[in-house]
Amino acid sequence: MTIEQKWEDMTPQEKREKRFERWLAPPDVKFPTPEAEKAYKQRVQRFIDVIKLKEPDRVPVFLPTGFFPIFYAGTTLRTVMYDYQELRRVWLKYLRDFDMDTYSGPGEIFPGFVFEKLGYKLFKWPGHGLAPNSQFYQFVEDERMKPEDYDTLIKDPSNFMMKKFMPKVLGALEPLQALPRLTALISVPMNYITGLSRQDVQAVFETLVEVGKDLEKWLKVVEDCEKERIALGIPHIMSGGAEAPFDILGDKLRGTKGILTDMFRRPDKLQEAMERLIPISLEAGIEAANKSGVPLSAFALHKGNDTFMSQKQFETFYWPSLRKILMGLIAEGLVPLLFAEGSYVNRLDVITDLPKGTAIWWFEHMDMARAKEIVGSKACIAGNIPASIIRTGTPRDVKAHCRKLIEIAGKGGGYILAGGAGIDKSDPDNLRAIMEAAKEYGVYRK
Repeated sequence: MTIEQKWEDMTPQEKREKRFERWLAPPDVKFPTPEAEKAYKQRVQRFIDVIKLKEPDRVPVFLPTGFFPIFYAGTTLRTVMYDYQELRRVWLKYLRDFDMDTYSGPGEIFPGFVFEKLGYKLFKWPGHGLAPNSQFYQFVEDERMKPEDYDTLIKDPSNFMMKKFMPKVLGALEPLQALPRLTALISVPMNYITGLSRQDVQAVFETLVEVGKDLEKWLKVVEDCEKERIALGIPHIMSGGAEAPFDILGDKLRGTKGILTDMFRRPDKLQEAMERLIPISLEAGIEAANKSGVPLSAFALHKGNDTFMSQKQFETFYWPSLRKILMGLIAEGLVPLLFAEGSYVNRLDVITDLPKGTAIWWFEHMDMARAKEIVGSKACIAGNIPASIIRTGTPRDVKAHCRKLIEIAGKGGGYILAGGAGIDKSDPDNLRAIMEAAKEYGVYRK
């Protein structure tokens, strides 16, 4: 490969190596000390090795961060959602007090004022639909797209999102339903612009300006934590953006009842809609990875597990469209990181249908010996320390379980020690025990 070679002329393997190089030596990052840079590169190389199914210096770790930093710092979810300086204090404390191979930052904590001003309806949160002292979010599932709206979505997804979906999940944007299609700008621009004369539409944009100012304050806190994790030599491990088409429809648009009935009553329309969403989801994943510089594209797979649908339904409705997105990401040199929520025991033979060494499968509930046997020769696997052990066990319990996982799944490399789910409250020493186990039992070479 020559320096002059264009991106579009590279093979997927060449693109991936270029992305790995950028991940190892990010051009926009200046490390404050040589020690921080060395630690950063050592941690990144550890993940690159396991992706390639090699033995790194030791087993790398995904700490099950979740909301743990909030409770470790002695505060509440509601507090950090609204007090951004408290959010900053909480995450800096977590960063400085714990050893870790990768970083999960405060970007996972939604800004409360932004949600309020937008009238956000996809989640309930403390003080908004949940008790003020609640320590979690709650996703609100609803039928936000009627069966007759499939054609609208398929014909013009952007118009559907602007006029149908967004006004239903962001109450402040409801007046935008009155605006014509954006394609009206093609013929007579005034057809669209005159809609801006409406006072309720003007109020939407005034609200968006307020939201932007509040987001600026929140992002400043996220950036402050970014500077600290760089100073500590800790890398980001994943970018987001892409989703399984079945989950997009089943989670946010049709809801569980709707998507289940669609598999029987309108399977062709469901398939057509998922095909329409493939390039949209793929593009979102590529853009997020390009922006972050991290070549791992993370998915949370919601409705594909063993308990939600039959094996035939998985192979018919869930996997084909998801696989097309995964192959598209792989073609761009990206590494899909798939968090398989629930049980995927029955899916193991199917999900190996990807090129060798191009993906990470992170399991929640899984027989890791079986996963190692079936998937481990084709893809890196991660998991699956139970949240129950981390939450209620002793450091000794946690360490013993981690040792067992390392001995089973870590043979020959290609394994990441990780929680089966994020946690909230726990003995801080239980998280430290995870890192201790990796350093004590997961060393491949001195």
